[in-house]
Amino acid sequence: MTKRQERKYRKFLWALLLMGVSALLCNIYFSYWQKIPSKIKIRAGVEQEFDFRVPVSGEIYRTAEEVAAVSSVTDVDEEAEQVLSGGETAESIHVNFAHTVRLKANEVDTYQMDLKLFGVLPYKNVDVEVIQDKMLIPSGLPIGIYVKTDGVLVVGIGEFENSEGNTISPARYVLQKGDYILKCNGETVENKKQFISMVESSEGEDLILTIRRNNEVTDVMVSPGANQMQEWKLGIWIRDNAQGIGTMTYEGTDNSFGALGHGINDVDTSILMNLEEGTLYKTEIVGITRGANGTPGELTGYIEYDSDNVIGEITENTAEGIFGVCDNELIENAAFDPVPIALKQEIELGPAQIICSVSGEPEFYDVEIVEVDLEHENVNRGIVIRVVDEKLLMLTGGIIQGMSGSPIIQNGKLAGAVTHVLVNDSTKGYGIFIEEMLTH
Repeated sequence: MTKRQERKYRKFLWALLLMGVSALLCNIYFSYWQKIPSKIKIRAGVEQEFDFRVPVSGEIYRTAEEVAAVSSVTDVDEEAEQVLSGGETAESIHVNFAHTVRLKANEVDTYQMDLKLFGVLPYKNVDVEVIQDKMLIPSGLPIGIYVKTDGVLVVGIGEFENSEGNTISPARYVLQKGDYILKCNGETVENKKQFISMVESSEGEDLILTIRRNNEVTDVMVSPGANQMQEWKLGIWIRDNAQGIGTMTYEGTDNSFGALGHGINDVDTSILMNLEEGTLYKTEIVGITRGANGTPGELTGYIEYDSDNVIGEITENTAEGIFGVCDNELIENAAFDPVPIALKQEIELGPAQIICSVSGEPEFYDVEIVEVDLEHENVNRGIVIRVVDEKLLMLTGGIIQGMSGSPIIQNGKLAGAVTHVLVNDSTKGYGIFIEEMLTH
């Protein structure tokens, strides 16, 4: 090997070493990134322990100008306990998550933590929210759901033949799948039957449609076309409501409720449906399709859409679930007493339970929490559970559709709700942290 070749070979080896070290450092950095969530909630007036055990430290403060009202922060190692800073006159308080940190704040408020990895590398800014403790009634009841959209939802753009035999699509390049049609020529669109009538009576005149697209409202103009039956059409598929069954997660003593643990998405567009109004109904489970690996199972319910069966009003449809107000009767006949909530940093790997009504009444079933991701990019997948209860496995094969919203209980606290089944393993499912549902 010549000296020139030897130099090239050494450069190549150094480049490989540098890439390997860089990859290792990136891997370490992003593994630490997942350890501390970007948002942390703590209870007012209660000292809480954080055992993240990552080499991250920094300052906690309200703002640079305002005084921090955190009463104390304690950094605990195996040798000693040392109060680093305290009192209500501190502008900021130092925290070191390489050790266990105990944090206490006396009043409801919000703070920031500016953290650095190894005390040097920028890590992340963490929002700290001090909340009042909450007691909720875990439910597990099956619920019938009916929601009406705000306007009509465009679920597809089609085409048809006109009277001359030409294929046309009047709405193409004007409307999009996922648009909500709110008004037609200034008149509010209440439902799809009304909108179809508006189009058919247009006589082909241009229509000014007020639409919501990606949360922005705008006006567009579209010209209907006549089909071979001389009926005026736009060539779109629309929907104005959705129905289904799910599971109630909790009821509040103030008659509030939360359910599903995920939003109601349109089946064709997969877009979260904009809600005008929604209703909860009593429902009865009449059939169970057991889940198997690769084939999710399903609960079949019977819903009678009658005013006598109404048990609540849905006011919000969000990515974290559906929320609203339930009837007094539901609170009075609750099967369980109120329990405290578990904040995400309090949830542990190991035994837990879920509550669901697959056998007719709400019951506890044993599960294991096998994964907790404090910083998952999908808010509905922070928890992974595995069903270990033999009775539930026999009835359902694990987690099945319709169980979304089933409360997850650990150490006597409401930790979250079931959201999805793992298609390739029906014994496992995802869950959402209860604190995420309580943002509404």
